[in-house]
Amino acid sequence: MTADAASAQQAPATPPLTIYAAGSMSGALAAITHQYTLESGQKIDLVTGPAGLLLDKIEHSATPDIFISANMAHPQRLTAEGKASPTVVFARNRLCVQARPDVGLTTDNLLDKLLDPNIKIGTSTPKADPGGDYAWAMFARADAVHPGAARMLETKAQQVVGGPVAPQVPPGQNPVKYLLATRRIDVFVGYCSSHDTTPDPALTQVELPANLGISADYGMTVLESPQTLATRGSAYRLALYLMSPQAQDVLARYGFTPVTRR
Repeated sequence: MTADAASAQQAPATPPLTIYAAGSMSGALAAITHQYTLESGQKIDLVTGPAGLLLDKIEHSATPDIFISANMAHPQRLTAEGKASPTVVFARNRLCVQARPDVGLTTDNLLDKLLDPNIKIGTSTPKADPGGDYAWAMFARADAVHPGAARMLETKAQQVVGGPVAPQVPPGQNPVKYLLATRRIDVFVGYCSSHDTTPDPALTQVELPANLGISADYGMTVLESPQTLATRGSAYRLALYLMSPQAQDVLARYGFTPVTRR
């Protein structure tokens, strides 16, 4: 047993901490918080989902200790309302497109493929999930390359994840992978990061061309409500750990761009 683990077992019990986090962070944060619990003894409840919907829950009385969003705007709103600490950039991401190999998608032909009437596009849900907002931002950039592209892409796009209503997917299945495999969609506009540390060999993932590229800053804040008073000190210690080089190195393994390095 390590000294850290021994001291964690001897430490007095503290109330569990709750993190609300963007769904794209589920794999990386599960790994990071598991390690933190092993080292500190601090129990953590990790709740992931579309960041816009999580923000709505917080605005309607949910009391997580930490909120991590796939954009800066959502946590900054809580900061501006006096409900949370200053928002910091926790990690960075960028937009990619996933497809089945038979689609023949490459960075060079990406826009042509997206505009092809026979190609079915899947996205997350704008407003409910920043991933959808980023997809729509990419569509807007496409308009400068191909006039009229934005309207065509917005019309074609199926908002298949990240909203209050989504297509039925068998339990335990990754929604995007399932919808691609069953040909409900042919391509999915989403993040370059992954829920796993190894790429899925059944899918092709390509970067956007430079003229369509979209980057995403993930914001983190600590909630400052009376309900979180008992766990505030523990929440700030966890937030500092999340910004540490060891935690940020885990983010890199899941395809995020860390904001700190060793």
